[in-house]
Amino acid sequence: MEEGRKQLAASAGFRRLVTVALHRGQRYAGMESIQAELSARVMELAPAGLPPQQQVPFLSVGGDIGVRTVQHQDHSALSGDYVIEDVQGEDRWYFRRLIFLSNRNVVQSEARLLKDTSHRAQKKRKKDRKKQRPADTSEDFPPAPGQSIDKSYLCCEHHKAMVAGLALLRNPELLLETPLTLLVVGLGGGSLPLFVHDHFPKSRIDAVEIDPTMLEVATQWFGFSQSDRMKVHIADGLDYITSLAGEAPPHYDVIMFDVDSKDPTLGMSCPPPAFVDQVFLQKVKSILCHDGVFILNLVCRDVRLKDSVLAGLKAAFPLLYVRRIEGEVNEILFCQLHPEQKLATPELLEMAQVLERTLRKPGQGWDDTYVLSDMLKTVKIV
Repeated sequence: MEEGRKQLAASAGFRRLVTVALHRGQRYAGMESIQAELSARVMELAPAGLPPQQQVPFLSVGGDIGVRTVQHQDHSALSGDYVIEDVQGEDRWYFRRLIFLSNRNVVQSEARLLKDTSHRAQKKRKKDRKKQRPADTSEDFPPAPGQSIDKSYLCCEHHKAMVAGLALLRNPELLLETPLTLLVVGLGGGSLPLFVHDHFPKSRIDAVEIDPTMLEVATQWFGFSQSDRMKVHIADGLDYITSLAGEAPPHYDVIMFDVDSKDPTLGMSCPPPAFVDQVFLQKVKSILCHDGVFILNLVCRDVRLKDSVLAGLKAAFPLLYVRRIEGEVNEILFCQLHPEQKLATPELLEMAQVLERTLRKPGQGWDDTYVLSDMLKTVKIV
């Protein structure tokens, strides 16, 4: 949207900025070939008085140009056309992505693939050694459709921050033995609820997803599976929470919203505005336990709309922390019911460190690059 382009131009620090979108169906050899193709056209748009030998910098989002394997394409009645693709990232890791073609510049879900140690890949490497070719990351064996997902690795920074928010619960050193109850609205590839399920062995998770196709995608392509501790409910999150609030409500220790809007014109792509309506927030509040935490992924470029959302959340939840994700539009909001639960930043970081030490115990399969306290260093209280 225009607001996003203005923010991008301001952050780039140049007087004139050209944005270029690459066609998904076309193969690109690399950034050099793209520059060669575009340079002449770019200079036609140069401002008057620009020196003839002036170098124009090219910036890119992501490093996956030209290294992309489409594993599956299909159509969802609710989400439209979508594609599952594997892209090559840094250090020879491959990442599986879910892309909705109605919003093709946004990665909807992402998971890292385990490096292939199968007989097929080993055979390929032996052939390469016989040919005595120099090592080249571009010659890596492409991932197989059924290649395993690295479930211990969270790709999305906002998911890392959301999990770090569990440090706001009391006695983080005991959470592995605590029968936590969680409600996660928005499944996607399932990496967020799956990570919590695998790392908090006593947790019980209800995941709500409006699109039945997404459950199929998560199960077939992203290593997701249900268990006696994790159930997926195919329902509208609004209706599901409304029905719970109308009964003798179960109390959740943690409620997480990671649900996208299907209407890109609203100025807020996550969550849909109805999920932060004041009447609905009162229903969310009614099913959150006394010491619980409500965690929301907010993606909103419209400043006035965002201020309105924050004010509404603050009215429903007197204690509100905000954590911006560096380099992204996402902001993670941690909401609690009672101001006396407030933690100063040093206390919060200490709680995160205690939780991380607990999670790093042998056999937990913890990702060493994931430091919980780093996720909370820039948290601010609204």
